[in-house]
Amino acid sequence: MRAIRSRAIHWPSSNDQEPEYFDDAVLIAENGLIRDFGPAARFEAEGFDLSCCEHHPSWLMLPGWIDAHLHFPQVDVLASYGTQLLEWLEQYTFPAEAQYRDPEFARVAAASFLELLLRHGTTSAFAFCSSHKASATALFEAASARQMRLVAGKVLMDQNAPDTLLDTPETGAEDSAALIRQWHGQGRLGYALTPRFSGTSSTLQLAKTGELARQFPEVWIQSHLSENLAEIQWIQSVHPQYQDYLESYEAHGLVGTRSLYGHCIHLSDSEISRMASQGGVAVFCPSSNLFLGSGLMPFERLKAAGISLALGSDIGGGTSISLLKTLADAYKVCQLQGYTFDAYEGFFILTKGNALATQQDRFIGDFRIGREADWVLMDPSRVPLIERRVSSARSIKEELFVYMILGDEQLVAETTVFGQAFQFDGSP
Repeated sequence: MRAIRSRAIHWPSSNDQEPEYFDDAVLIAENGLIRDFGPAARFEAEGFDLSCCEHHPSWLMLPGWIDAHLHFPQVDVLASYGTQLLEWLEQYTFPAEAQYRDPEFARVAAASFLELLLRHGTTSAFAFCSSHKASATALFEAASARQMRLVAGKVLMDQNAPDTLLDTPETGAEDSAALIRQWHGQGRLGYALTPRFSGTSSTLQLAKTGELARQFPEVWIQSHLSENLAEIQWIQSVHPQYQDYLESYEAHGLVGTRSLYGHCIHLSDSEISRMASQGGVAVFCPSSNLFLGSGLMPFERLKAAGISLALGSDIGGGTSISLLKTLADAYKVCQLQGYTFDAYEGFFILTKGNALATQQDRFIGDFRIGREADWVLMDPSRVPLIERRVSSARSIKEELFVYMILGDEQLVAETTVFGQAFQFDGSP
């Protein structure tokens, strides 16, 4: 059993309005689950011995942060200079991903990748692996060892890429089915069918992916959609039989409540309407969109249309593993379009919102009793500027906004996964 006493905030309801905040809270975790949570005064009144708590009065505890879209093999191409999406893939990403055909390379990289996530406060993620079965196996093994709630998938791509990355419709489907049977539902792991994007998958491969989605309806689907104007034109030339980008997935049953599509910047009115009606999730990746010059996701418009929204770092197109930095970019992207993305909405989407969008809210996203014991403890004293700025904040909402705009991994004092603490010394 662990008992933590600190300030704490979470969103027990399913909206991004007023959270539940306690300036002196106790959380008790046992066997990987939250056994109790609430104000310290209530625990004391019930006879609980508060002296047994790990006490951090100035720290702030939040549910573990969820990254809804990132690429496991792309850490080594972060900050690669000077191109937009298609050229960036050819020059940097594809050569880096080719290394993951080596099981030992993938094993070492997986351990490093997950340690980086935890250091940055990310406890759960939806991850693209490379097109090699070995890369997915390595990531699942590493996540299982850390008891992380992680969803991942072997990338499917059988055309328009280097030979070292290509599978075939048959081998891609066989490998995916084998990985599903081995890993999906094992501990806290889940599988996502993962066509990179429809331009690198033939019609036959997309069709076989749809067959797998029907065979295994409990898995997720993740891919990319409408990220870059040149990409959209290229997709139309690769798949001229479809009226638009969305239909290249839609025609094969790949759009639904368990499908996550990164970017969704340049959707047509028809695509927005159809995606909303079918329940597809649009994953906002502001850092990547700015870095690659792809455009500004119309967050407010998609939200108003009823599309489920999530947030992702999209490393390595994204420029930081820190989801706090991703929130800062989300704020700026929305500001440029006349929409105020406030701190409550930001930290809601990072926790409960991403859990809801990915249909994992019965496990993670808040501190209700029975949820899995994932949390992040932030210590503002680790960053002198933030400590000074927070001292003048007039409310918890203002304090959160400071973290959202100025924060990074230096704030993270502890990341806890399934009740197990990973502590960091706060060094840059």
